[in-house]
Amino acid sequence: FTAEEETARDAEEKAWEDGALARAQANLRQRRNRRLAETDFYALSDVTMSSDMQTYRQNLRDLPSGKDTVEKCDNVTWPTKP
Repeated sequence: FTAEEETARDAEEKAWEDGALARAQANLRQRRNRRLAETDFYALSDVTMSSDMQTYRQNLRDLPSGKDTVEKCDNVTWPTKP
C-alpha cells in the first residue's frame, strides 16, 4: 500500500468499527421484530390475548432499551414465549 492507500484503508476500518453498535442494534431489532411478527395474530380484534402473551410481547418491545454496547446486543436474554 502507498501512504495514501493506507490512510484511506485506516479510515474505512475506523468507519466500520464506529458503526458496529448501530449494526448490532439493527440486528437485535430485526430478530425482535421477527418474534413479534410470529405472534401478531394474537393482537387481532377477534382473538383474546392471554396476559402471558401480552407480557411476552411487551418484553420483546422493551428489549432494545438499554442495549448500548455491542456485547449487550449480542448477549441478550430473550423472553420465553408462553
